[in-house]
Amino acid sequence: MLSLVIVAGALGALVLDARKVTGTPEEVGRTYLAAWAAENLAGMRALVAAPPADFDERHRRLTADLQITSLTLTPGRVVRHGATTADLPFQGIRQISELGQWPFSGVLHLAVRDGGWKVVWTPETLQPGAGADRLSLARIQVPGTELLTRQGRPLPHDSGAQAYFTELVTRIDALDEDPPAGWAVQAVAPTGAVRRLLVFREATERRYRTTLDWWTQAAAARALDGAGRRAALVAVRPSTGEVLAVADRLPGRGAFERSRPPGTAFRLVTAAALLRGGLTADSPVACPASYVPPGGTSISGGGDDDRGTVSLREAFAASCPAGFARLAAERLDGAALRRQAAGFGFGGPLNSGLGGRCGEVAEPDGPGELAAMAIGQRGTRASALCMALAAATVRDGTWRPPRLMSERAVRLLEQPRRIPGPRALPGPVAAGLRSMMAGAVADQALAGAGLPAGTAGVASRVPGGSGAGDDAWFAGYRGDLAFAILVEGGGDGAAVAAPIAARFLAAL
Repeated sequence: MLSLVIVAGALGALVLDARKVTGTPEEVGRTYLAAWAAENLAGMRALVAAPPADFDERHRRLTADLQITSLTLTPGRVVRHGATTADLPFQGIRQISELGQWPFSGVLHLAVRDGGWKVVWTPETLQPGAGADRLSLARIQVPGTELLTRQGRPLPHDSGAQAYFTELVTRIDALDEDPPAGWAVQAVAPTGAVRRLLVFREATERRYRTTLDWWTQAAAARALDGAGRRAALVAVRPSTGEVLAVADRLPGRGAFERSRPPGTAFRLVTAAALLRGGLTADSPVACPASYVPPGGTSISGGGDDDRGTVSLREAFAASCPAGFARLAAERLDGAALRRQAAGFGFGGPLNSGLGGRCGEVAEPDGPGELAAMAIGQRGTRASALCMALAAATVRDGTWRPPRLMSERAVRLLEQPRRIPGPRALPGPVAAGLRSMMAGAVADQALAGAGLPAGTAGVASRVPGGSGAGDDAWFAGYRGDLAFAILVEGGGDGAAVAAPIAARFLAAL
């Protein structure tokens, strides 16, 4: 027997004979709700215009299927629609056995029938939002883990990182031999389609803090607002490899998994290989308007005039794709470029707790392909995370594996896979790269991006091909914070991705 809870005020006597109902829609509506809360099916049926033959059975079945132990109904104010129709909105609370309460809202439709006000009943009256679907309780598996930011707070609204938390929770729960379960109120349509309307779950068994920083994550997410395109921003701490933010609007956790040609932003890796090979930031190099490598196609400097002989630092600041392509073809080989890229994590497993790989640098087929790969095209690909780690390597002087949780938790999640260790750059190489990345931000192309003092970075524009539009990249660092931005189809990295970096840094 349902316990009776009525919040309807003075209701008056229940009218059991529908032929004698001559009251107002307020009286009939409130009387109906009182009868419903009291499980007085006869009283309810008497107030309904043409009730269906299974009226009583529908109500009994719903009570039994959902294990409803009490029902509270609170009427609102009647809204009349002329002289013969009216609506009475109401709020309800169903107590579902010992699981908890299910708040809901509905509307009683009323109309004059046979000289009196009656309830115009439909399945929606009994099951607001479910109509003719069959409602039931179902036992379901539920997450037993709740992930939080490093401050112990949930993710900021619309942060772009929820997919990463969901996947991490799935991985953590998969380690549980006795996974937690809960109950759901489900609506099963006549077609068999199932919708979950409400989930009851036991108290969260595990709460873990991730490496994500609430403020950095919020700044990253809001920096992407207005981009209007598929984009991602990843931020890491160079001194530890901790991922501080991942604002991802790419398909399928694309900031970690989706590799794209990074274009001339990859020159920080090529420059590292050149510095290892004996050049310095002050070494004179050619910066031509175009270059045709042996067995390859012409590589253009984007329409710029021939700059003649400049320092490697100046060539880096000006991007100078033709110059870096020529340097790679003349001074490097595929093994040297791939070896240096591996030192920045390219081609290896990330094992951050979510797996993945940090881009790739393929084996070049001759100097023509090597020249193109040295400026981030052809067989060179990178994810946004990969480029953030590359910038972090320059800042700290050591490449460190990324992680979203504690080192112990990552080892548990990634077992039996090996977690790569740190890889240090030679001191002179790291120092040379820092001076070149700082100089690049001072170059004319980036001078108007609004980047704050102390920022170092590289931008690139990568032809998308097939009419897809050019990708915009920016990778850089400021203090103990490194980051990368990818805007697919965004166009010029200096004009599109770099201002996003400026908004991000300004919000911190």
